[in-house]
Amino acid sequence: MIASPTNVALVTGAARGIGLAAAQRFLADGWSVALLDMDDDGLRAAMETLAVPDRTIALHCDVADRQSIARDIAAVGERFGRLDALVNNAGIAVFKPLMDTTPDEWQRVMDVNLTGPFLMTQAAVPLMRDSGGGAIVNITSISSLRASTLRVAYGSSKAGLAHFTKQCAVELAQLGIRVNSVAPGPVDTAMAKQVHTTEIRSDYRDAIPMARYGLEEELAEAIFFLCSDRASYITGQILAVDGGFDAAGIGLPTLRGERKNG
Repeated sequence: MIASPTNVALVTGAARGIGLAAAQRFLADGWSVALLDMDDDGLRAAMETLAVPDRTIALHCDVADRQSIARDIAAVGERFGRLDALVNNAGIAVFKPLMDTTPDEWQRVMDVNLTGPFLMTQAAVPLMRDSGGGAIVNITSISSLRASTLRVAYGSSKAGLAHFTKQCAVELAQLGIRVNSVAPGPVDTAMAKQVHTTEIRSDYRDAIPMARYGLEEELAEAIFFLCSDRASYITGQILAVDGGFDAAGIGLPTLRGERKNG
């Protein structure tokens, strides 16, 4: 059954973290939202948290599975009748050195982080085109802009996604579809809290001019802006939401006068 016309967003990896925060931001502005994730328990919890069943739909989806994607895009069209924004947020990471990363690990990261957005975009464009256009936001990473240790697969996949963003922006502009990326720096997600030790968090604080981690809600605001009409002349851009991390050099604490001798 097709609901009454309203803006519709589809968010992958929406069961938690940045994806769930983005879904909440769209809903706060009156949009309807399709939440896609592989984690069925997480999706159920997210739907209970959002508590707006008339404007949400939860769909189990492996973004590397073409058939699953096709079914879910069809379900979005059947439920809402249109699609105005796609947020390719689903992603995985393998934190290993180059020589310890297995070919299977490399391939899975590429399948989810790069091939997934490619398949999602191909499947979503016809519905977006028929809806009069819209916006796509790919969630890359600061690791797409700056190399780091233990991120050979993750960083490479996100760098590929950044260029995929520009390629799509050029090709889809004639359909009225804008394509941009948000590149998060360190963000206070549940995953970061699990894997970032006190020492790592201190290192990041030293390297970030704003001297703190970002919030999921701050990333959601950037995503929503790029999907909204306020960004109507912005396409093909990579927006780093990182507290200045990408812009900074080294020695920040000393230069800021935060470390005193004696």
